Amino acid sequence: MPTVTTECLFCRIIAGEIPSEMVYQNQDLVAFRDKYPKAPTHILVMPKEHIPSLSLVEDRHSDLLARMVLLVNQLAKEQGVAEQGYRLVVNAGPWGGQAVPHLHFHLIGGKPLRWEH
Repeated sequence: MPTVTTECLFCRIIAGEIPSEMVYQNQDLVAFRDKYPKAPTHILVMPKEHIPSLSLVEDRHSDLLARMVLLVNQLAKEQGVAEQGYRLVVNAGPWGGQAVPHLHFHLIGGKPLRWEH
């Protein structure tokens, strides 16, 4: 079983303690719809293992990160946003905009996206 923490919102969602609209799950990864979407398609993709931030990823996580990116591509196709384009966002730490300290990618698409400063 991957390392989890009961204090982490995403670990609690992964454990099924908090409801979510899950779109994918296997033994290592989950993907569910963002509760506060920024676009018609806004899916969070994350490892079940509690890794607090991208800045704490280690060499041993390289395969996991590759599988996360491949899952993003798969979900983008399934959600119908791959052809027109989508945004993949990962925030690291509070100054980087990371609100929940559990590594996660945002798959955002379904409308034209502009860079916001």
